[in-house]
Amino acid sequence: MATANSFVLPMSFPDRLSSLRKEQGLTQQQMADKIGMHVSQLKRYEAGTSQPTIDVFRRIALALNVSADMLLFEPDERGPTDRLKLQFEAISKLDEKEREALETVITGVLHMHDAKRWQQNK
Repeated sequence: MATANSFVLPMSFPDRLSSLRKEQGLTQQQMADKIGMHVSQLKRYEAGTSQPTIDVFRRIALALNVSADMLLFEPDERGPTDRLKLQFEAISKLDEKEREALETVITGVLHMHDAKRWQQNK
């Protein structure tokens, strides 16, 4: 019996844009109209031959009702690990003074890390 190796290749912005547009049942023309541009420009974005300005990128995200992160990054490419997510969840259950104390500790450790990096780069 053969087994198939299944893995997901990361999607580029053009692929993700096209995929999200299709998931929402929009044609290229409908999407172009929704973001206020000519369809030929949207086709260039989806082909990867052109990249949108930040203003157009924002309009795309709003039109698709997704975050900018969702358009740019894979689901697990950014953000905390599962272990950190559980720790953040536990922190959210602390009272305000406990959260403030923990934030102070975290800030201090981050400052120490930054200072060490600056010293190493001199």
